[in-house]
Amino acid sequence: MSEGPVPGIERVLFTEEQIDQRIREVAAEISRDYQGKTVKLIGVLKGSVFFLTALARRIEIPVKIDFLGISSFSNRSGAPGVVRIAKDLDDAIEGDDVLMVEDIVDTGLTLRYLLQTLSGRGPNSLAVCTFLDRNSRRIVQPPVRYRCFEIPDRFVVGFGLDYNQLYRNLNYVAVMERKRS
Repeated sequence: MSEGPVPGIERVLFTEEQIDQRIREVAAEISRDYQGKTVKLIGVLKGSVFFLTALARRIEIPVKIDFLGISSFSNRSGAPGVVRIAKDLDDAIEGDDVLMVEDIVDTGLTLRYLLQTLSGRGPNSLAVCTFLDRNSRRIVQPPVRYRCFEIPDRFVVGFGLDYNQLYRNLNYVAVMERKRS
């Protein structure tokens, strides 16, 4: 059941064309950096699916794909909480060159947890690629090797990012209207 009307979109932050161009650039960088290797892309569900798919199509080296699902719990609204893996990888990553693919890196807490968890599984290498980086909210600084866009401290939707599971399918990224008092 809905909690009232869904807030509207205030403005487009990145157009479809800007997103496509930036993904091409990042994919070319990844292709160069992993030349001669197979890279395993690990997407964090659900938000990363759109970005991971677009990125994988542009990478020019062999790619394998797997997914993690996470759940986070908090005692108070908006506060960082406890993260747990709700859907684990289907395949082992021991000896693999792994690239974690995130839709957005915000506080860094979830990413730090995932990197610690995955590094214990013996990958050959482990790096991070994020679609959006909201560094202004960072609590911890996990190493982000590739990023498409830095964004302001505003709530955004589109290209995989959602508001109550809506707006993921937008082919652009938009800033949501601020709630009015």
